[in-house]
Amino acid sequence: MPRPILATVHLCALRHNLERLQRAAPDSRLWAVVKANAYGHGLERVFPALRAADGFALLDLAEAERLRALDWRGPILLLEGCFEARDLELCSRLNLWHVVHCEEQIDWLAAHKTHQPHRVFLKMNSGMNRLGFRPAALRSAWARLNALPQVDEISLVTHFSDADSARFGTDGIAHQLEAFAAATSDLPGERSLCNSAATLRHAARELGSGALSADWVRGGIALYGSAPDHPEHRSADWQLQPAMTLASRLIAVQQVEAGESVGYGSTFIAPATMRIGIVACGYADGYPRHAGSGTPVLVRGVRSQLVGRISMDMLAVDLGPAEADAPPCQIGDEVVLWGRSRHGALLPVDEVAQAAGTIAYELLCAVAARVPFALDESEPATVAAAA
Repeated sequence: MPRPILATVHLCALRHNLERLQRAAPDSRLWAVVKANAYGHGLERVFPALRAADGFALLDLAEAERLRALDWRGPILLLEGCFEARDLELCSRLNLWHVVHCEEQIDWLAAHKTHQPHRVFLKMNSGMNRLGFRPAALRSAWARLNALPQVDEISLVTHFSDADSARFGTDGIAHQLEAFAAATSDLPGERSLCNSAATLRHAARELGSGALSADWVRGGIALYGSAPDHPEHRSADWQLQPAMTLASRLIAVQQVEAGESVGYGSTFIAPATMRIGIVACGYADGYPRHAGSGTPVLVRGVRSQLVGRISMDMLAVDLGPAEADAPPCQIGDEVVLWGRSRHGALLPVDEVAQAAGTIAYELLCAVAARVPFALDESEPATVAAAA
């Protein structure tokens, strides 16, 4: 039989999460963000569940080609725009919309020969200080684009750095909202402001004469069932469902005596006689090596924890005290690293990420190519986070 690790993508959860974001911003259109191979879930796997979105947003031209090959004829937005001048040829051929965030991209458009004018999203750096034109330079960039015959419609976009927190006043977005509103107040064109966190936390608010959610919202991590502002809110608080389960099985059970160690480096010492389960999952599968003892797992639907250091292909979990009346665990028993257990319990990926000192994005995107995937079309049973 194959090694028992498996990642399962839950299509009903994806549909549910998409509808949840659409309800949060009912007057806006929604980009389903599928960059990084749909946050590790697989572009082709998630597409059937997300095709009710108004458009798809991503980074790579190759991913855009894959979407068109799936017969998606709606909008596709390149979130970082073109990386070199010749990318515009593919934008023309595939009818891609693209972000413009620097003068060089405008130069490339000015030199581009096309029969089909491009739809562009002019990006403003409202405080993230990553991509985009600063407020003082935005109008000049807009005027250059507006004068080009290669450009059709110009939309306006920005990205919040702290929509998931209360930093800088009004839940982290006030200073950027003020900068964006001041710089764009009389410019025409559609707006896109909200990512997952801003959509769930702020989309119903008003900005000037229109909703903060504006014309387009960008649904990213929330589509995949992670709370964008964890730990302030859990995924259940936002009525999100996990779109991926990473599960494996016990391949060995050991009894460890008090004072004995487990794993490389002897970082875990048994405080008493205990049972240890060995699970077919390691850092070569994408599980974070820096996850330490105490990181939660589910064994047969019951919450337990990692012990010792993660190996390339294995990790160890606590199966409890070695007592005669302890529930037996045996080779083949299910171990859920995150997601849904067949026994009805749920372990949110956010909790695992927090215990490992990282974020859910990294765990989902890091699942290795050697891990097989399966699709699940079934409606989830009523589940609760394992206590």
